[in-house]
Amino acid sequence: MAASRIDCDICIIGAGSGGLSVAAGAAQLGRKVVLIEKHKMGGDCLNTGCVPSKALIAAAARAQAMREAGPFGIKAVDPAVDYAKVMDHVHDVIAAIAPMDSVERFTGLGVNVIQATARFVSPREVEAGGKRIRARRFVIATGSRAVAPPIPGLADVPYLTNETLWDNRTLPTHLVVIGAGPIGLEMAQAHRRLGAKVTVLEAFKAFARDDAECAGVVLSVLRREGIDIREGAKIEKISGSAGAISIALSGGEVLSASHLLVAAGRAPNVEGLGLEEAGISFTKKGIAVDTKLRTANKRIYAIGDVAGGLQFTHVAGYQAGLVIRSALFRFGGAYAASAIPWATYTDPELAHVGMNEADAAKLGPVTVSRWKVEENDRAHAERHHDGLIKVVTGKGGRILGCTIAAPHAGDLILPWVMAVQKKMTMRDMASVVAPYPTLSEISKRAAGAWFTPTLFSPKVKRLVSFLSRFG
Repeated sequence: MAASRIDCDICIIGAGSGGLSVAAGAAQLGRKVVLIEKHKMGGDCLNTGCVPSKALIAAAARAQAMREAGPFGIKAVDPAVDYAKVMDHVHDVIAAIAPMDSVERFTGLGVNVIQATARFVSPREVEAGGKRIRARRFVIATGSRAVAPPIPGLADVPYLTNETLWDNRTLPTHLVVIGAGPIGLEMAQAHRRLGAKVTVLEAFKAFARDDAECAGVVLSVLRREGIDIREGAKIEKISGSAGAISIALSGGEVLSASHLLVAAGRAPNVEGLGLEEAGISFTKKGIAVDTKLRTANKRIYAIGDVAGGLQFTHVAGYQAGLVIRSALFRFGGAYAASAIPWATYTDPELAHVGMNEADAAKLGPVTVSRWKVEENDRAHAERHHDGLIKVVTGKGGRILGCTIAAPHAGDLILPWVMAVQKKMTMRDMASVVAPYPTLSEISKRAAGAWFTPTLFSPKVKRLVSFLSRFG
C-alpha cells in the first residue's frame, strides 16, 4: 500500500527543545508544519536530562542544608532519605512541565504531529508512520544519546546512564560513576548528599574543558563532602551482576559497587534517518552544517546535538531561532559559538563564557582579574565561603571570557555573556551599579580589580596630591 502524501512548508524530525522551538515558531507564523517524533515529546532535556537532573539536585540540596544547619543556630540533623519518594518528586516535576511540550499543545498550535520513526527517501521527502512528507524545508533535531566507553566487561553488567537513572528506585550504597564531566559530577554530588557512597573514575581530567583554577574550587568542595574523585584512572575490567559490580583498576585495586553510572560521552542520533538518500554529509561526530546550519542539502537544516559542537539545550534553542529566520524570512545571522555560555549545576556551580586564560594567552598578552566569593557580604550572610570569579581581558580591557565558581554561577554569568557578545570592556562592567547585598556584586568587584594597579599607582597618587593643592 502506497504511503499517503503530505505537503508542508517545514518538516521537523525530533521533538526535543530545538525541534519544538522551530515547530512552535513556524506554526505561529502561519506556516504548515509537520513534526515527527518516534519517542517522547520534549526529548532528552525534559525526560532524561536537564529537568530530572535539576530536580534531583534540588532534593539533594535540601538534604545537605539539614546537615549544615548548625552555624545558623538550627540543630543539624542527618536527614532520613526516601529515595523512591525523591524519584517521585523528579517525575512530578517532569509531569508538571510536560504539557508545554505535549502533542496536544502542538496540535493546538496547528502542527501536524506524527509519532513514528522518520526516514528520508529522497532529497525532498521523508516517510513516517505510513505517510510521505514533502516539505519546502526540513530540520533535523534528533539529539544525541549516552554512549559507553570500550571497557572490557561493561556490556555484560547492568549499568545506568542519564537516560535510565530515573527508573532506579533504590538508593545506591556505593555508586561508581565513570566520567567526571558535568553529568557525572552533578549526579555524583546529588547522590552523595542523598546518602550514597560515591566514587568517580575519570580517565583524563575532571572538568577538562573548564578553567582549571575555578574547576579546582568545585572539586575541592566535592571531595570535602566525601566524594572520591580519581583522575587518570584506568579501568581494566568490569564484572558482576546487579547490586554487586566489580571494577578492576590498573594496579590491582578492585572497587565493589552496588550501582554503576556511565557518564563518559554522547553520540549524535544519525542512524536510520536515510541521510545518504537525502544527500546529507555526516560523521560519527554529527551532521556537517555550514554557518547557517544548512546541511550539504541546502533545503535541510540540522540543529542541536545532532549537528555536533556544544551540546546544550540553550544552544539548540538559539539555533532554532537562526533557522526560523533563515528558512522562513530568508535572512539571519550565522551561528557563532564565541559567546555561548555553559554551566554545571554542582554546589558551588561552575559557569563559563568566552575564552579561558590558557586559550586567550595563545592570541597575545592578557590580563586576569579575580575576586573571591568569601569577600562578598551576601555570601558571608549565607555562609558561602567557596568560590571565585575570574575574568580574562585583552587590549584596552576588552572582556574575552569569564569563569565563575560560586553559588548560582549559572545566573551570575549572564552579564558576562553580553559583555563577550557585545565586545564590552571592563570599564563598562565597572560602571554598572549592583544592588547590595547580592552575589552579583562579585562581577562588579572583579571589574574594579582590573583598575586597581592603575588607580592606586604612584603616578595617580602624585596627580591627586597635585590637584589637592587647589582646594
